Amino acid sequence: MIHFVLLIVCAAAIYLSCEWFVNAVEWLGERLDIGRSAVGTILAAFGTALPESVVTLVAVTTGATEQAKNIGVGAAMGGPLALATVAYGVTGAMLLLQRRGRNRATHATTGLPSGVPEDADALGSAKDMKRLARDQKWFLPIFVVKVALGLVAFAFKPVLGVLFFAAYAVYFWREIRSSRAEDDDEEELEPLKLQPRKASPATWAVVAQTLATLVVIFFAADLFVRQLDAIGPMLGLSTTVTALLLSPIATELPEIMNAVIWVRQGKTRLALANISGAMMIQATVPSGIGILFTTWHFDAPLLWAGLITMAAIGYLLLTLRAHRLTPARLTVAAGFYAVFAVGLVPILR
Repeated sequence: MIHFVLLIVCAAAIYLSCEWFVNAVEWLGERLDIGRSAVGTILAAFGTALPESVVTLVAVTTGATEQAKNIGVGAAMGGPLALATVAYGVTGAMLLLQRRGRNRATHATTGLPSGVPEDADALGSAKDMKRLARDQKWFLPIFVVKVALGLVAFAFKPVLGVLFFAAYAVYFWREIRSSRAEDDDEEELEPLKLQPRKASPATWAVVAQTLATLVVIFFAADLFVRQLDAIGPMLGLSTTVTALLLSPIATELPEIMNAVIWVRQGKTRLALANISGAMMIQATVPSGIGILFTTWHFDAPLLWAGLITMAAIGYLLLTLRAHRLTPARLTVAAGFYAVFAVGLVPILR
């Protein structure tokens, strides 16, 4: 019972901390004079993915056995899988719920249906969809190389880990530059929660709120994962199943919470940017660390995770290219995680 209570408490702590975090990170982007899309792809994504990268670094550098080091490799594969499937699926579901709520409000006020079809594209402008497609096109080839390296062995493979850091550096530079050039709309920011009465909060308050919320998110997420590790066997799940199915969702819970909050606030662009930005970090930084310090050899479950991730991104890119990405179709992305779960059964046998 204590584990279940702690699980709920941690989830609530992560959500409330993310509320304060997204509020602070928007002001931080304004202080640093970066574009709105880069607030999601760079600042928010870097903040929530950094703790996971640290966990991977600790696992692969201090692990006493090869099995202990492989925990970091599993985290580097599980993160992108959860983001490409569950995170996008939750975002699509939130958009559907939000639109249905507006439809009910319109019907209650006027007595007439809203006239908005159920599969209407409410994901954003054509420019926003172009940005999303561009991020996926960056992610997919890097991820394919990452998976391919897990299938081969050669002497200088660890050196290639540096290339993944370089890839993220290029993405970072391109994202900062393009976001400043493309962002032509100014959104009014909500007051900083730490200084709610000030129209323009002090910079120290912005930084303090950002760092404090990140610390809470990090420790709450870590405790959340520990509770899942304890609850899994109680539910009859093996340690392997818990590590591959539940832990990735737990570690990516801050990104999922950020997306939920931003969708609720009507900032879909930031929600999608946060997920795609976090995916780029997960595809490069933890992977580079893992390739440098481990053999980076994939077993069947890790390869299956890689294939499902690529399939989910392929689905997203094809839908974007056909200009048919809607909240309902974005929700379908979560189904790939269900496919991953079903496919694990014969693999683990």
